[in-house]
Amino acid sequence: MVVLESLLRPAHVAAALVTALLLARAGRVAARRLRQPEVVGEVTVGLLAGPVVLALAGRERFGTILPDAVLDVLELIGQVGLVLYLTGLTHKLGPVPGGSRRRSLPILVVCAFVLPLGAGLLLAAIVSAAGDTAARGSAPAPAFALMVAVAMSITAVPVLSRILGDRGLGNSAEGRLALSAAIAMDGLGWVLLILAIGLGAGDYSGLVGASTALAVGGACAGTLRLVLRTSHAGRVRERMPRVTAVLLGCAALGTALVTEHLGMTAVVGAAMVGLAIPAGALSPWGPTVASVTGTGRGLTPVFFVVTGVTVLTGTFSSVPWTLIALTVGLGCAGKLLGGYLGGRLAGSSPAGARRIAVLMNTRGLTELIVLEAGHRAGILPAPLVLALVVMALVTTAMTGPLLGPGADPAGAAPLRPASPQPVVTEGSTP
Repeated sequence: MVVLESLLRPAHVAAALVTALLLARAGRVAARRLRQPEVVGEVTVGLLAGPVVLALAGRERFGTILPDAVLDVLELIGQVGLVLYLTGLTHKLGPVPGGSRRRSLPILVVCAFVLPLGAGLLLAAIVSAAGDTAARGSAPAPAFALMVAVAMSITAVPVLSRILGDRGLGNSAEGRLALSAAIAMDGLGWVLLILAIGLGAGDYSGLVGASTALAVGGACAGTLRLVLRTSHAGRVRERMPRVTAVLLGCAALGTALVTEHLGMTAVVGAAMVGLAIPAGALSPWGPTVASVTGTGRGLTPVFFVVTGVTVLTGTFSSVPWTLIALTVGLGCAGKLLGGYLGGRLAGSSPAGARRIAVLMNTRGLTELIVLEAGHRAGILPAPLVLALVVMALVTTAMTGPLLGPGADPAGAAPLRPASPQPVVTEGSTP
């Protein structure tokens, strides 16, 4: 019997993998028909798949459909996809596109990042004061507050860039400024995320372990950067592009594995590798990184399904709707108010500032990556993760309707004073 199960397990894993990918495709199709970013449908369907099957089939039959052994393999596949995708995503955080004005960009970054951070701190304080141990968890207070603040301040660069392209706002002053600010804010967010995970260790030895993981991961990423800058690496890339992409993906996975083994999450190692790859308009590594990112992007639906099963299953009934409503309300308030204020102070018209505020409110896959890191580090408990997931989906889904049919380049008011800007391009497809 054990031998038979071992022989059938690969087929079971393959069937579950194909099912997850088909669900993701169905979610993308549904999102397109609803005039939403594809990632909204993909994430929603993936996250709900496990809880829906559990509700229909029951706990015992669900264990037969998706046993722990198969779920463990799917979790590994999802983590591989997440690491590869995140490598390409953070690679784009280096140079700020569009040559935004020196004064406008910092003003928007400060307003659209600090106000949501404050909203996150307020949410953490309310949850802690309410005494709900399920939503609060047992993480140290500084780590919990900082992690919630980071989760509330994220703006998803890939989804935002896709929305800008679909709406024809890529060449508008507001679109360029919003994308530039999102890249800068995500860079700051990763720094605070790493700090929160380090604080979550809770004692001196844990902080030492986290510092060691950062040092070793940084050394691996730094070594990779030196290697990629050599002429030999360039020749290998030109002659064997596919082999180079595989080697680059293995380097990202190896660094992620090392950082996770030393006490940090795998996404930190992946982010370090992405930042270490030479970037910029003239960098020849763009196609190679795009190949790695594409592979990871294809596997991320598995991550959504596993997250729905491991985090959200059994959580829906235990999460008060007041917590979800409060999270969504504070998430929208922080980004919309911060984005509008930043846009106005940067010199945009009221209509342009409203567009910037709506664009800043866009979350998506980047938010889920942050939540995954916080949950795996033991800082964010499942009920609060669910509330933040709902917030991410709602704020992303409302971007298109709030922009309205009239949001196009012709209607986008330039910043004062206007200056010629190059076209914004974004290689990743959410």
